[in-house]
Order: sequence, then C-alpha cells, then structure tokens
Amino acid sequence: MYTTLTTLIDRLDSNLVSGTGVIRWGCPVPSFGDIANSQVATLGLNPSNREFVDDSGNELVGTLRRFHTLNSLGIKSWADVDARHLSLILETCSAYFLGNPYDRWFKILDQVVTGTNTSYYASNQKACHLDLIPYATMCKWTELSSQQRSILLTIAGDTLALLLRDSPVKILILNGRSVVEQFQDIAGVSLERQEMPDWALPRQSTPDVIGIAYQGMINSLSGIELGHSVLVLGFNHNLQSSFGVTTNVIRAIRKWIGLTSKEIV
Repeated sequence: MYTTLTTLIDRLDSNLVSGTGVIRWGCPVPSFGDIANSQVATLGLNPSNREFVDDSGNELVGTLRRFHTLNSLGIKSWADVDARHLSLILETCSAYFLGNPYDRWFKILDQVVTGTNTSYYASNQKACHLDLIPYATMCKWTELSSQQRSILLTIAGDTLALLLRDSPVKILILNGRSVVEQFQDIAGVSLERQEMPDWALPRQSTPDVIGIAYQGMINSLSGIELGHSVLVLGFNHNLQSSFGVTTNVIRAIRKWIGLTSKEIV
C-alpha cells in the first residue's frame, strides 16, 4: 500500500491533474476501510467532495475530518510527504468506518454488502470500499467533462488493479451502471448480463426501469496479473441516486449477491 500511495501522491502533485477538478489539497483515498483484511470490496467512481468539505465547501476539521489534507498534515506541498505522513494517511483509510464515515452514502450500500456475511461496520470488518479513481473532485464524476474523466482514467486507471493484486479481496461489487461501464472499459471485459424482474423500478408515465445483474470472473486488470481470481458482481441501479430504489429492490439485490457469492466468502 505504501508504494501505491506514494505513486498516487506523486501523480497528485504533478501537473497531470491540473484542470481535472481534483481537490489537490486532499490526500488520495486508496480505500475506505481496511483493505488488507477485506474479502469483499464495493466499487464506485471516485470519492465524494463531502469526504473533505462540508455543505458550504469548507474543509472538514476536528472530529468531523474524514481524511488527511495538506493542512492536517502540516505541510505545504505533497512533495514534503515523508513516511510518517504516509502512515497517517493509511491509518485514516483503514479506520474510516470507525470515525465519521459518510453514512448517508455507505449505510445504503452496506445493506447489499451484508449479503456476503460481511460489513463495512462489523468489528472484524472484512469489507471495504474502493473507487476507480482515488481522487476526490469538487463536482460529481458525471459533471466532469469527458476530457477530464479521460485524463483521470489515464492517470489513475491502474490503481484498482494494484490494490486488488496486493489484497485478499475475492469479491468486487459494482454499484450502478456507470461503474459497470467504466470497469468494463478498464478491464477490457464484458460481464455477463441478466435482466432481473424483481429489481424493476416502477414509473407512472413511462416504462419501468428494468433491473440488470452483471457477473464475471477476472484474474487480471489493466494488464496487471492479480495473482488470484476475483468474482465481479454488479447492478445497474445506483443505490444512492437512482430514483425509486425501494427496500424490496435492495433486499432482492442483497439476496442475489448472497446466493451468487456463497461459495467464495
């Protein structure tokens, strides 16, 4: 993790990320939770700006702080990072769910994670969250320009592979269609697609939004051999933002994940 984090910080400190909307004073976020002890990981696009700022855009401080920044580390530039700073950053990542996690986002996703008999919040954890791009941006990923997204994927598109390679993660859960599509592009794979009637989101004046499950097995990613197999499971609904996601739909997704992964974890 130290090597990967050092690489991410070097990239953050370079001119490569200029103009991409990245919060450059906030540290990279390789993981939410202790990936070294996780068999299950969920996957998103990139960290929310709310991991670093409040509703008014001010830096989170004190007990509200979630991750380190240049300010909290007492340095002026990422070029000043030393081994102690790296340890502090990794500690906040590992202990994320023991502090002030962004529950409004993670509590919902944890409801499907528990289908694998793991949880972000369990004392022995065994579940964590990862992002395709480990840098927070001031606006949502979907609000970035295609050029900005392309640059970030070029800069950090190998991060997920490096993290999976050096971890015990056996199951990767993709949250939403955008994550599925970006993952397939990076991985160079086409996941098996299956319509799930129980996951349909009802609409009054238009056809229901069908539910789609995705499944596959990978041994390499972004040209990097993982050294072990990872079961990839996904769903097209973004549980936090898709309109009309019901408790019953979440339960159905959790049940499917549990049945599909029961021989893995």
